[in-house]
Amino acid sequence: MADSEKRVIVVGAGPVGAITALALARKGIPVLLIEAEPEPVEDQRAATIHAPTLEMLADLGLKQQAFAEDASGGFQAPLFQFRDRATGELVATFDIRLLEGEVPYPFVLQWEQYKLVRAVLPLLAENGLAEVRFATKLIDLTQHSDYVDATVETAGEVEKLRGAYVIGTDGGRSTVRRLTEIDFEGFTWEERFIKIATSFDFVSAGTGYCTRNYFSDPDEWLNLFKVKGSGPPGYWRGIMPVPANESDEQAVSMEGIQRRLHGIYDKSGDFDIPYYALYTVHQRVAAAFNKGRVLLAGDAAHVNNPIGGMGMNGGIHDAVNLADKLADVWFGRAEASVFDRYTRQRRKAQIDFVQAQSIQNKKTLGEKDPAIRRKHLDDLRRTSEDVARHKAYLYRSSLIDSLNAANAVE
Repeated sequence: MADSEKRVIVVGAGPVGAITALALARKGIPVLLIEAEPEPVEDQRAATIHAPTLEMLADLGLKQQAFAEDASGGFQAPLFQFRDRATGELVATFDIRLLEGEVPYPFVLQWEQYKLVRAVLPLLAENGLAEVRFATKLIDLTQHSDYVDATVETAGEVEKLRGAYVIGTDGGRSTVRRLTEIDFEGFTWEERFIKIATSFDFVSAGTGYCTRNYFSDPDEWLNLFKVKGSGPPGYWRGIMPVPANESDEQAVSMEGIQRRLHGIYDKSGDFDIPYYALYTVHQRVAAAFNKGRVLLAGDAAHVNNPIGGMGMNGGIHDAVNLADKLADVWFGRAEASVFDRYTRQRRKAQIDFVQAQSIQNKKTLGEKDPAIRRKHLDDLRRTSEDVARHKAYLYRSSLIDSLNAANAVE
């Protein structure tokens, strides 16, 4: 390869791709980040940054941006609650501040993923080893013994880009994963999810809610949490199930959207709705996160339901783990077989923790059997009331256990 081609090509400039590119460039590895969209996407998806992830972002030079007081930064959310939606009962409150002195950041940071990407891009521009190209769509990959050719389309023109490695961070429908013929194992939930945002402030309305809330209900469970949005008063996002017998058109009709929000709080008049989205939800993990000189991270490697805010965090954990290993290979400190360990570590994190926890979260919130549902809620209450169990729950739900267990895998 020519010196200009001794680089890593990262496909997909979402939060995981941006962090992967930044982590590599900071380690002295030239990187080309490509994205099919013409500009950074303002997608209203993940917004929860757990404690260990926040520590990683701070290490990458993003602490000031993350804690910015204006709308570009996030806000601290140390509490989250579980409620019985049918009765209004507050079942359990968990407080991450119990981990103070044990972790550097004993809280969740509510920071939308598109703001994280916006914070990373200037750092890539300043680094000198990173190039970012938007409106560049991957259409083919060819692996060779010591490089990978990536065929891309830009403004109707097809060209070939060469890199020592290609990392797919291009989402659940990953072109990189498909072209590399890596199986995406798992299942798709029968029900769809709908996300609805409103500027109505549920806290000011005297509900007693905190900024992260989970509601158990046999018919319509609910996640309700706050983000800064474009500025005060911020946005509240509600995530709810859409049953199979409700059409897409019914779900996204303004009548259907208003009905769901009035089911949370029956105020007079309509809610302001800045955005909404209806989507299918999968629980899947790639059979391998590495194949030759192609590697996967983030949603390209694993997807899960959003209850608990684990998807983006797990992807960022992938990125940091992979950057460490790729740097060791790049600078001759390790053999390429270390990428097999990357797969073992990050698949364990997904299968044993993120997949297991997110599936259990959904089952707990949507349980239809009254006796089982009551048992789940009573277990949550008892866990929150016992300090040792409370802390153990926080270590698992914040992905600290996931990270520690994965990193211990040889």
